[in-house]
Amino acid sequence: MSVPTSTSLPRSGLISGDDDGLTDFDGAAEILRTWGAGLTPDPDLTVSQWADKHRMLSGRASAEPGRYRTARTPYVREIMDRLSPGDTMQRIVFMKAAQVGATEAGNNWIGFAIHQAPGPMLAVQPTVELAKRNSRQRIDPLIDESPDLRERVKPARSRDAGNTMLSKEFAGGILIMTGANSAVGLRSTPARYIFLDEVDAYPASADEEGDPVTLAEARSLTFAHRRKVLLVSTPTIRGLSRIEREYEASDQRRFFVPCPHCGHDQWLKFDRLRWQKGKPETAEYHCEGCDQPIGEHHKTAMLEAGEWRATAVAADPTTVGYHLSALYSPIGWLSWERIVRSWETAQGSDEAIKAFRNTILGETWVETGEAPDWQRLYDRRERWTSGTVPAGGLFLTAGADVQKDRIEVDVWAWGRGLESWLVDHIVIEGGPDRHDAWSELTALLDRSWPHERGAHLRIARLAIDTGYEAPAVYSWSRAQGFGQVSPVKGVEGFNRSSPVSGPTFVDATEGGKRLRRGARLWTVAVSTFKAETYRFLRLERPTEEDMAEGAAFPPGSVHLPQWVENEWLKQFVAEQLVTVRTKRGFARLEWQKLRERNEALDCRVYARAAVWIAGADRWTDEKWRDLEDQLGVAPTEIAGAGRVNRPQAAPQGKRQSDWLGRRGGWF
Repeated sequence: MSVPTSTSLPRSGLISGDDDGLTDFDGAAEILRTWGAGLTPDPDLTVSQWADKHRMLSGRASAEPGRYRTARTPYVREIMDRLSPGDTMQRIVFMKAAQVGATEAGNNWIGFAIHQAPGPMLAVQPTVELAKRNSRQRIDPLIDESPDLRERVKPARSRDAGNTMLSKEFAGGILIMTGANSAVGLRSTPARYIFLDEVDAYPASADEEGDPVTLAEARSLTFAHRRKVLLVSTPTIRGLSRIEREYEASDQRRFFVPCPHCGHDQWLKFDRLRWQKGKPETAEYHCEGCDQPIGEHHKTAMLEAGEWRATAVAADPTTVGYHLSALYSPIGWLSWERIVRSWETAQGSDEAIKAFRNTILGETWVETGEAPDWQRLYDRRERWTSGTVPAGGLFLTAGADVQKDRIEVDVWAWGRGLESWLVDHIVIEGGPDRHDAWSELTALLDRSWPHERGAHLRIARLAIDTGYEAPAVYSWSRAQGFGQVSPVKGVEGFNRSSPVSGPTFVDATEGGKRLRRGARLWTVAVSTFKAETYRFLRLERPTEEDMAEGAAFPPGSVHLPQWVENEWLKQFVAEQLVTVRTKRGFARLEWQKLRERNEALDCRVYARAAVWIAGADRWTDEKWRDLEDQLGVAPTEIAGAGRVNRPQAAPQGKRQSDWLGRRGGWF
């Protein structure tokens, strides 16, 4: 069958652009343009070039909305370009300070992969909840604000599983987002690209199946030399920091910038920042070469002329590592003046100095885990009425350690700033196979301790260890109700952002019948709370003269009563933190016993975990004031270990049961 001449398009005319074939075909010009565009290969862009051309920053996700400019943070250019398919590196490690543009660089890589080099990608946040938040706040704006990405990613529709909160399908690939706490998410699919963000906040193990970083990287091995893995994080503790371990195994690159006066190339160090004491506004950087002061207004030109230089030889030639402090933060972000101000403010607080080193210098914190001398603790015991909660104590938690022949319980009172007082030490004879032991522990939940202001306080939450005879602990905890009792399992390792995780559901037994998912278990990073306890024990305490003038104990102070015995004190400081070397030569921190018995320290850790579970670490000032009002304690009246300047009756009205707890609340 012949085609009418009026609708035919000569092949030679279409290819050559001959007008004779186009004049009688409506839309032929558009076909020619589209066909020609399809034959044109995509430009061979690097990740940074793609970002400058295609990336738009949303006001929802950026303080500087508009077109992305790599020139704003020149130090991330090389890091991004290492992620380009044409670069031979497979693993890119970035140990950095907070807020230097690392996450946006990673998001540029995600956008580049969707648009230019599609393939399966896995993006991992510390937890599934953080992955969901990152998807809403970062990934959705990344796609919505860039037309080239918006047309490639399937639109979100209720019946279309291609675009969900944790999954984005696009032509030739898929982006899977998950948390390091989900082993299922980490092994869900092979991935050519893996973006591991804030790896130092990852749990030690993903659902007890192993290191999350190792599990995630295993998904890329089938892609051989074509894989790309980006590990990014602010570091945490020396010897435990994943990102520091990876950086030290790399070629350890530093960003060298030239002095505007003598041209000497150097990487910026905090000890070269000089200022007049108490006047952060005078901060200037002093050159290593000529020692001339460099004003911050020179920083933009210095960054533009900077370059990354390796300072070591990598153990793996396909791994490259970068380190960057906030001293490089571009003008308009974190200034040298603000850095100095933060340093001066942090003085006197180990926690504040640690945060400064981690988040501003991008360096690890060396944890001092030396055990305090138990005799020094004995000498500074304090005298207050036995069995009474001092005025500063606003609620009670308890830690229970189950042994073969006994259950040991310590009751601690807690106040503002995590100041704490040991209120009671109870030993229940008989192990978990003795029914009466559990009955005595149950009775302890109904017991109350008199408060100095006249009220009576019950235990708000008891955390009990499941390390010995876990089924019996689960059964008892279930019978008491999980509102007041929290079964816990201690794991080694530090986790500052979330030292307690969970709860997870575990099987329990009741009346000889197995109940699937019948109990709730909390996981506790015990190293975090042990180190915190030792740090609190080393705090400087005000003298009697200082207290007479109204000085208070610093936040976190630990108060021990006169009645506490030598054996308990020895158990309280029975461990120390030591550095050991792994078979691969990496440093690792490990708690080791100085004495065989350490129940007092364990009970303290569990009681502290109960505080976290109760939510006190996140209470607002208003909540603390509410507790003080209920007990009739004014914060300005507290002058140390339970002593106040004048008496005040406990008010009537709202009960502590409005906060948490059961069996009539905390009173």
